[in-house]
Amino acid sequence: MKLNTFQRVRMLEGWQAVAFGATLIERSLPNYLLFCEVCEFGDAEQYRNSLNAVWDWLANPKAKLNLAVHLERIEEATPDASEFDTYGVYPAIDLCMSFAALLQLMMGEDAQGAVVISKLSQGSVEAFIEATSEDELDAKQIKAHPLMQWEVAFQNELLDLVETLSRDKNSITRLRTMAVEEGISNIGLEI
Repeated sequence: MKLNTFQRVRMLEGWQAVAFGATLIERSLPNYLLFCEVCEFGDAEQYRNSLNAVWDWLANPKAKLNLAVHLERIEEATPDASEFDTYGVYPAIDLCMSFAALLQLMMGEDAQGAVVISKLSQGSVEAFIEATSEDELDAKQIKAHPLMQWEVAFQNELLDLVETLSRDKNSITRLRTMAVEEGISNIGLEI
């Protein structure tokens, strides 16, 4: 029996779960950065710095990281949907929730943090497809949409890679490159 994406993500542990989550967040970060730029909101640099710190921790297991401080900063830089009348707030919030889940995973507070990130990334894509479609789409049509097909394929390719890598600088660089090499975010924004 072939496991589905979420079942496979659920089986990840330790640094592999963190690496999977960080890669999806790197790929979704442009959604947040564009929202901050367009709406003159928050401190986009804080997210970049915190994600860089996570990548550094992955590449250098002895690196120290004050996760509670990063989580507090991430939460402070999360937009409130009721304060914005632009669609871009929703993918931005999904990214913020993903980042909080990643930090809670690293803190040992949420063992399923990688699953949360996986579902939020797919949910962002689904919501974007619905928001940009002229027709009402059912679940089957959303699943068949090229953007959703690409999202699921990307997550499975990422799982294939994470499951085989060892924790070293080259592997972490490879994951980080994978997140951005196609030049577009999970919802199709150019990076």
